[in-house]
Amino acid sequence: MTKYLARRLIESIPVIIGVSVLVFMLLHLIPGDPATTILGERATPENVEALRERLGLNKPLYKQYFIWAGNMLQGDLGYTVRGNIPVANEISSRFPATIELALAALIVAVIVGVPIGILSAIKRNSILDTASMFGALFGVSIPIFVLGLLLIFLIGVELQWLPFVGRLDNSVRFERVTGLHLVDALLAGNLSGFKNALEHLILPAITLATIPLAIIARITRSAMLEVLNQDYIRTARAKGMRERNVVMQHAFRNAMLPVVTIIGLQLGRLLSGAVLTETIYSWPGVGKWLFDSIIARDYPIVQSMTLVIALIFIAVNLFVDLLYALIDPRIRY
Repeated sequence: MTKYLARRLIESIPVIIGVSVLVFMLLHLIPGDPATTILGERATPENVEALRERLGLNKPLYKQYFIWAGNMLQGDLGYTVRGNIPVANEISSRFPATIELALAALIVAVIVGVPIGILSAIKRNSILDTASMFGALFGVSIPIFVLGLLLIFLIGVELQWLPFVGRLDNSVRFERVTGLHLVDALLAGNLSGFKNALEHLILPAITLATIPLAIIARITRSAMLEVLNQDYIRTARAKGMRERNVVMQHAFRNAMLPVVTIIGLQLGRLLSGAVLTETIYSWPGVGKWLFDSIIARDYPIVQSMTLVIALIFIAVNLFVDLLYALIDPRIRY
């Protein structure tokens, strides 16, 4: 296992380098002068030249890349153009909110999606199968902003069951340790704060979980249907094994690889920031922040966050590969 991990880490290095070059070049090849865009009405020749000098935009592209990559390796992500704030500080303050929302959405998607997929495969062509797959198709098809606004109107405004703005009420206070409000509230022993943070998290998590839930349910169903038709499943049933054991110990265990793959991919996508969900619910994560930075051509933020997102996907894929080896020992060989 150690050799397998070392080999996968080494294989990830060229991918990281390639992604960094691609991100850097795509951003700098966009038509237009970023200094002029950033300054707007204040874009006099003197101001433009001064900003280009401060951002290093007057240097050749290859020099700009090596300077940027060298600073990244040292943990220096640069400073935002708007406000001159260290990018690393902004990421560290905003990213926990996205992590908390993404993990909550993934938990909802897995807890609901996997059982639905298993039951649909077992009850193939039944009313349950048809209804669950119709629901999965609906979940993939409905736009996030439509579902979010509907939940806000019905649950938040009409029924007033749950809050729908931000992560906490203004009156709730507890010490920030991890940046994850649910964890910090428990560490502080603040049960009312935990309840308040959980209430704020429910609607955004459900909204964000709809597409991953639908995808996970469909993939689980497909994988289970393929496995349930295998000879060893029929043999297990012929031996008189309980149906529950046949499904969970034999069928689902052998169908887990594609399910684990899709869960890993969905986790990477969720952690990269959910722009629409964070915007609708005023969730202070990295998604909306990155979108605003792209519009403003704030190069340090866009470059740093794009590379961070790429690293997240690489890390998640590496973790999924390691899970493969644990789930199916044949892969190690």
